[in-house]
Amino acid sequence: MLKNIKKNYFVLIFTSLFIYFFFNLLDGERGLISYFEKKNILDELKNNKVKISNKISDLEIKNSLLTENLDLDFIELLIREKFLFGKKDEKHYIIKTNDN
Repeated sequence: MLKNIKKNYFVLIFTSLFIYFFFNLLDGERGLISYFEKKNILDELKNNKVKISNKISDLEIKNSLLTENLDLDFIELLIREKFLFGKKDEKHYIIKTNDN
C-alpha cells in the first residue's frame, strides 16, 4: 500500500490540488456561485437607487412648489388630502375615458 502511494505520489497531489481549486472556483469567496449572488444584489441595489432617486425628484418638485413660488392649487390639493377638507355642497365628478 505504501509503495502504491509512493508510486502515485504526483497523481495524488495533482488530484487533490485539482479538487481544491475546483471547489474554490465554484463555492469559494470569489467563486461562481458567490459571483451570481453578488450580481443579483447589485441589480437589486441599482433598482432601489432608481426608485429612491425618483422619490427624491418628486419631493424636490413638491418642495419647490411650497417654497419658491407658492402654488395655491398644490396647497389646496394638500389641504384636501390631509385634512379631508371640502367646500359646502361641493360636487365630485368622475370622468371616465374610453381608450379605444
